[in-house]
Amino acid sequence: MISAEDFLKSNPIRLPETGEPEPGAPAQDGDGDSSDQGNRIDSQERGRTRFKRKGRRAYPVHQPKAGGFGASDMAAKEVRPDADSVDACREAALTLLDASARSSGTLAQRLSNKGFTGPTIEQVITRLTQLGLLDDRRYAQDLLRSCLHRTMGERGALNEMTRKGLDRSLSEDVIARAAEEGLFVDSAYELGRKVAKRTEGLAPDVRRRRLWGAGSRKGHNPSLLIQVANDLLADSDTDV
Repeated sequence: MISAEDFLKSNPIRLPETGEPEPGAPAQDGDGDSSDQGNRIDSQERGRTRFKRKGRRAYPVHQPKAGGFGASDMAAKEVRPDADSVDACREAALTLLDASARSSGTLAQRLSNKGFTGPTIEQVITRLTQLGLLDDRRYAQDLLRSCLHRTMGERGALNEMTRKGLDRSLSEDVIARAAEEGLFVDSAYELGRKVAKRTEGLAPDVRRRRLWGAGSRKGHNPSLLIQVANDLLADSDTDV
């Protein structure tokens, strides 16, 4: 029996040179590898432009549509053929008022967003006001009661009325009448009692800071907050 060493000596193995194809492998053109590799790279690049990887799956990349989020207010308004129709505008206004009480300013803005023209909106609002279906002063008084229920101050109530589309002069008049009746003083003391109850057992300066922060956020007068703190947090050694 011949040994493995004698077999290798009698049958030497010839290794292929670098770049030389192995025996039995199909012959290729010199530029074939670079061409195929370029095609593969182009295909991969196209795939990356159309898909983003997320985990183990590929999802298509969606481009934002024109007129979507961030579009101008004019583009968001409806384009309607009855923009000058008083009847259509009145029906839209009554539908909005039936859903929720509104000021004339807020109602006008909503109707404008629906595509009605300015003169048509003005005519409808004037008529609804004459019929008593739209009353800004009554709406302001209702809003004032809501603000007082939330222990808000004069500045907070004024900001809320402005946000709701009420005329500033009307809002200031309603707030001034409420201030004369001492309603905002009662609101500040009610807020002070709530803060005093929540902060019972804390350090005096901490209790005063809590009252000051809550009162400032709700729009109370600083001098009124000092008065409330002195009356309800008498164990404090420092002023606000």
